[in-house]
Order: sequence, then C-alpha cells, then structure tokens
Amino acid sequence: MAAQETCDLVVIGSGAAGLSAAVTAAHQGLKVIVLEKAPVLGGTTAWSGGWMWVPRNPLAVSAGIVEDISAPRTYLEHVLGNNFDAARADAFLRAAPEMVGFFQSSTALQFECGTQIPDTYGNLPGAGQGGRSVIAAPFDARALGTDIANLRKPLPETTFMGMTIQAGPDLRAFMSMTRSPRAFVHVTRRFARHLSDLVLYRRGMDLRNGLALVARLMRSARDATVDLRTSAVVTALMSDADRVTGVEIETAAGPATIKARCGVILATGGVPHEAARLDPLSHGNRSPRSLATPFSTGAGASLAESVGAAFDTTSASASAYCPVSEVPNKTGTTTLFPHIIERGKPGIIGVLQNGRRFCNEGNGYHDYVAAMLDATPQGEDPQSWLICTGAFQRRYGLGMSRPSPVPAGPYLRSGYIKSGKTIADLAKACGIDPDGLGQTLQTYNKHAKSGEDPEFSRGETPYNRLQGDPTQKPNPCVAPIETGPFFAVRVIPGSFGTFAGLKTNEHAQVLRADGAAIDGLYAAGADMASVMGGFYPAGGINLGPAMTFGYIAGRHAAGQS
Repeated sequence: MAAQETCDLVVIGSGAAGLSAAVTAAHQGLKVIVLEKAPVLGGTTAWSGGWMWVPRNPLAVSAGIVEDISAPRTYLEHVLGNNFDAARADAFLRAAPEMVGFFQSSTALQFECGTQIPDTYGNLPGAGQGGRSVIAAPFDARALGTDIANLRKPLPETTFMGMTIQAGPDLRAFMSMTRSPRAFVHVTRRFARHLSDLVLYRRGMDLRNGLALVARLMRSARDATVDLRTSAVVTALMSDADRVTGVEIETAAGPATIKARCGVILATGGVPHEAARLDPLSHGNRSPRSLATPFSTGAGASLAESVGAAFDTTSASASAYCPVSEVPNKTGTTTLFPHIIERGKPGIIGVLQNGRRFCNEGNGYHDYVAAMLDATPQGEDPQSWLICTGAFQRRYGLGMSRPSPVPAGPYLRSGYIKSGKTIADLAKACGIDPDGLGQTLQTYNKHAKSGEDPEFSRGETPYNRLQGDPTQKPNPCVAPIETGPFFAVRVIPGSFGTFAGLKTNEHAQVLRADGAAIDGLYAAGADMASVMGGFYPAGGINLGPAMTFGYIAGRHAAGQS
C-alpha cells in the first residue's frame, strides 16, 4: 500500500518559480513540500544568467529611478501588440516590486540592481533606460551547509573551469584582465579562491548568476521549514469534485500520495524538450535546440491536461530563442554554447550561407534567431556564421573559445572555429558563398571605418551600446573586419526554454479551455504561457515573471489576494 501524508501545499519543480512559490507560501504559514524529479535542485534557473526584469522594484527606487506603473505597461503594450494580456500584465507589474521587497526584507534572497541596463527596444514608448532589472547578490555556498550537495552544478559551457562570472563589472574585469591592472587583480583573487574551493569542496563556492539565485532561495526555503525533496517523480494529480487535492509520486522508497489542503503549484520547467508538442508550433522549422535541463520534458503540462487544463499556443513564438553553437567533445557528442556576449562587440557580423547579413547582430538574442528563421529560405536548415578576425577573438572571445590569455588552438583544431588567411579561404571552410561574403564585407567595412552601419543601424539604441565596447570610437558596436586571419563559428537556433504553456489567469490559476479556473491548481515559470506573449522586451523576462507569479501563486494558495 502506498505511503500517505498530508501538507498544505505541494510545489512541483525547484527552479525560480517553484522556490519563490514555496518560500512565499511558507511565510504565510503553510506547510509546503517541494518535489523535484532530478537528483539536485535548481532546474534550468541554476544554469541561467540570473537577471530578473521587475520594473519599479525597491532597489531602483532607492537609486532614484522612480516610475509610474504606466511606463512599463505602455512599453509592454507596444512590444506585445495583440499578444498583450492586460489582466496578467497588470498583475505582474503590480506584484513584481512587492515580490522583490518581500524577499529582500524577509529572506536570505538579496538583490543587486541593474541601474544601467536598458530595455531592448529603447525607441518604443515607455522603454526603460535602467533600473528595471535585478540579480541575486553573490552567495557563499558554505551557508547552505550539507544542502550544497543538493544544488545543481553550473553549465560548463558558461563557466570558466566551473567558476560562474556575473555580467557587469565582474565580466568586464575578466574580458580586460590583460589590459587593466585592476581587472587583473580582481580576476586573480577570484580565480585563486575558486581553485581553493575546488580542492576543498570539489566545486565553486563563490556563486553568481542563476546559481546564486537558487542557492539563496534554497537557504530561504530551509529557514522557512519548507520540505525540499529530490528524485521524487509526480505520476498523477489527485482531484475531488473538480478540485486538485494532491499528488501521487514515485520515489526510491516506492509509491506514495501527498494530500495538499491548499492545492498544487506546477513549476516543472515547461516543454522545451517535447519536440512532438513544439515542432508544430515552430513555423515550419524543427523546434530549437534547448539549453534547458534534460528534466524539462513537459511533465507539468501533461499533469494539468489530465485534469482538463488548456495548453495555450497563441504566443508569437513558442520558444525563448537564443543563438547557440555546437561544441564538439572528445566523446564525439556535442554540447551547446549560448552566444550572448560577443555578438554586440565591434568587429563581428552574422551572415547566412549566401554570405549576406540578415539583422542587427547587437540586438537581443531572441531577435537574432527570429531574424535568422525569417531570412532562411523554406526547406533549408536555419544556420548562420559569426565572422570576425583573429584579433577580435583574442580580445572578446568567440563562442566557447575564450579571449586572451586562454588559447584558442584547441577550438581551431577541433573544427569548432573555422579559419582562413583570406575571406575567400574562410568562406570555403564554412561553405559560404565567397562572392556574397566578399561583397558583404566590402560594404560593411566601407561604413564601419567611420562607425556607421546604414544597413542595420547597429549601435543606435542604448541596448546596443551597452553590449558594445566603450573604447571603440565613435560607435562602440561597429569596427571594420579587414586584417586576417579570419575566424567564424556556426550558429543555429537554440532556446532558453518555452513561451508556450498552460493557460493561466492573473492569480496563476490554471484554466480550462472555457476560461474557468481549476480549483487548487496553479502554474508558474515556464509551465505557464508567458505573460510576454512570445516576445523578448528585455533581459530577464523569463525569471522576472517566474519569481513574480510564483509569489502570486504562493499568496493566492494561502488565501491572500
């Protein structure tokens, strides 16, 4: 006979959304159990950059950035268009600053504010020029005690020997360590500590980015007596008279049931690896290669659909795109590297197989992939190449190959980076039309010498300029590509996760096809259809709503509106 137990609330999934919901509900007095099917906690959040888009947050206000709620609302209306869901957008914008304030004042989750980080589309009404983003403050993992064994390790491709590096001053120091004594000292200190941690703990303990967010949420959950369980697979939802009342689970000790007086919150990471569901939503292309953990297989959606939930496929894009390259391994397999940083630097362009540019390379990662998909002829596999010089690679890196002083040789020898003494040689190595690439570079270089990009206006928005190099004058995003050797890396569509998800209301309650709420069932994070409607108006628009709707769901389940 299956073991039975009772609690107030069951949360399925342990990323930002799940842990936010669990901590929030526990602070409302609920007995909360978090069930994670992986052997570690953190979900894809642990592999993320960790930034959260939360307009009007208390840290921004303290820094003197004060906005009326109408400003970010206007911005979302213009970006999302017909995909703007007023009820959910308003709920998000109202609750986001409350969420930050709650965690900042009552838990171990402390934040830093991105006062200089602008929204992606600075030309649109209501766009913010800074202060709408926050990130978890760095965290010493030793504060987790024995729970450190339950924290997911970082994605190797986005670390340096397992050391997480935070966007902003920390990253700038690593990028300029060979040119700045101050940066060199910073990097040396961080790396020395990291080596010490590897010896003592066999992992990095100075946590940044998504790992810091998860670790701080784990510490907060333990402080609030949340029961965190790993390797617990939910096999079914329990219901009674149209209300979800608990879950059936499978553990190493066998099957069990957990009754949940206040309901169940789904936060399992969405459907990024469920090709059968995503392929039909990918506009004639295969669904993108996902950077989400392999445990994000659509369990939340399937569980919800079993009790009558509706899956919303109306978003402009089913996936949160990111350009990725395939990094070959010694085993003959490949891993994925997300191209976030180098695309915005001066002296690199993206081209298709015909050798032509197709977008402003310094725009958001979602926009880069969307433009690649739009520009790829029907029937061809979408792909592009990032083209630069060897000098560019030494200064900024290229994909998985790090900048100086880390050697690029292994990536050249493996074929991950293609090279050529001339542009014609590079085109041949990549299979790119040499005439097309030659003409593209001739036109690009002609204008780049004076810092101009008349074709795609690179460097003309605050977002572009933030991604560039301020030492490059007059345009921090544009420089000629003239002196060989020339390098290239092949880039294909990838994703951080999914925008398509379960239909929900402003309380994060899961809905049926007729719009009626399923009592006792909530969804947050990638399990709910994104409030961003399939668009990417700013960095952090996955984690910001995940944390916020987790907070909303936790409060609503506890009877707080």
